[in-house]
Amino acid sequence: MDALTGLLEGPRARGAFMIRACFDPPWAVRVEDRAPLTVMLLVRGRAWIVPDEAERLLMSPGDLVIARGPAPYTCADDPGTAPQALILPGGECHYPDGRPLNGVMDLGVRTWGDRPDGATVMLIGTYQMRGEIGGRLLDALPPLLSLTAEVWDCPLTPFLMEEIVRDAPGQEVVLDRLLDLLVIAALRTWFDRPEAEPPAWYRARADPVVGPVVRLLQDDPAHPWTVAGLAAKAGVSRAALARRFTRLVGEPPMTYLTGWRLALAADRLRDTDDTIGAIARQVGYGSAFALSTAFKRAYGVSPQEWRTRPA
Repeated sequence: MDALTGLLEGPRARGAFMIRACFDPPWAVRVEDRAPLTVMLLVRGRAWIVPDEAERLLMSPGDLVIARGPAPYTCADDPGTAPQALILPGGECHYPDGRPLNGVMDLGVRTWGDRPDGATVMLIGTYQMRGEIGGRLLDALPPLLSLTAEVWDCPLTPFLMEEIVRDAPGQEVVLDRLLDLLVIAALRTWFDRPEAEPPAWYRARADPVVGPVVRLLQDDPAHPWTVAGLAAKAGVSRAALARRFTRLVGEPPMTYLTGWRLALAADRLRDTDDTIGAIARQVGYGSAFALSTAFKRAYGVSPQEWRTRPA
């Protein structure tokens, strides 16, 4: 497993909220759904994404924006247009004054807005629970990530346009996997852009010494790694590896390994029914007690509390 694979194995949509939004100007929608990640792909027209605490973005056809929650933002034809609808957790829609809007703007299967052939058409996919996105991936993203049509050509757009409005058996699963593919394709492109700010460990993947070590740790976190063992694999001294790894990644090898193990455990606690003891062994801890101690120190709650509390 390379470093990018380790980062991107996280997106696993389950019953994601996907919709084709169709509007005629003037239009504006306020989004306060607290979703961990939302993908917006503009097919026609133009749209502004206006967050409360970040730079606003103008989207043109073919552009993609990924919004990292839970911060709210507004989508509009113009930054000055007042919101006409409010999106809340669970996909609930209200007028700005609080009156329910659900159903009023429905235009058919997964289509919403003014009219199906609106001047602006946007495909939107939302991961509704944090457990569907790896914590390390969310931590690596800015509040708003933008890819313009000039820097990437999304081959999934025609397929998404066709599938998002299809009502067929198993369609939710098809759309979940398409959303995952869209996110992975977009992030792979973005991480390689000069203006991107990927995590230090991702940048370090190109280093001939540290890169292979990061891959070893991510590929086999359950192995009883030591700095000496990693240094031998890398063909350098233990001190040289420790210095180089810390300089490039920002933390020592064993600290990085601990964070990676606990991030994997956090995802598996939410994604599987495996016992805490089984998960402990999968990520490199000798017992459920050892994992619980380290997990509570890092996350502030026990593994069982993490598993049962709302995502």
